Amino acid sequence: MRTLTSLAALTALALSPFALTGCDRQSESPAQTENQTEGLADAQAEFFRNLASYCDQSFEGTIVEDTTGNPDFTSGPLIMHVMRCEEGRILVPFHVGENHSRTWIFTATDTGLRLKHDHRQEDGSDDDLTMYGGDTQSAGSATRQEFHADAHTAELLPEAATNVWTVELIPGERYSYALRREGTDRRFRVDFDLTRPVQTPPMPWGWE
Repeated sequence: MRTLTSLAALTALALSPFALTGCDRQSESPAQTENQTEGLADAQAEFFRNLASYCDQSFEGTIVEDTTGNPDFTSGPLIMHVMRCEEGRILVPFHVGENHSRTWIFTATDTGLRLKHDHRQEDGSDDDLTMYGGDTQSAGSATRQEFHADAHTAELLPEAATNVWTVELIPGERYSYALRREGTDRRFRVDFDLTRPVQTPPMPWGWE
C-alpha cells in the first residue's frame, strides 16, 4: 500500500512534510559525547529539552497553510506523538489518519540541530523517498528552529534545494511544523494544540 507515501505523491509535495533513498541512518545517530547537547547553542539546547518534555504525549493538529494543492493531508486526523526521547535524539511520528508512515527525527549534532524525515512502507521497509531534511544554520531561539535543506536532499530532488523547515514550540500552547521553499510560493504549515493531549495512535510503520 503506497497511498500517501507513493513516489508520485511525495514528488508532488516536493518534500513537504517528509523522505531520502540510500541514506545511511548511522549518520543520524546522536553525537557520541558525554553530554549529548553540549555542542548546542543555549537556545537550541532549551528547544531540545522543551520538545523532550512532551515525551509519551500525543496532540492533534490543524493545517493552517497549504499551497501544495495536495489532498493527502485531508484523509484523517493529524496526530503528532513525541514517541521516544533518547540522548541526543527525539523521534516524533506524524500520523495522518490510518497512514503511519512518517517520523520526524530530531538530532543534536556537533554543529546544531538536525531534522530528518523517516518514511516507511506498511511492511516497515524504507519508502522510495526517505531521510530527507536539513540542519540549523543559526542558534535560532528556544521556541523556533529552522532547518535548511542539506546536500542529500538537494541531490535527491534538486527543486527542494531551497527548502526550509521551521519548527516552533511554544510550551503549553502549540507545536508548529512548516515548510517553505525559498523563491517560490510553496508553503505548508500544521499547528498542534499542546493544551489537549489525545489518544496515542499505533506505532509508526517499521518502528518497535
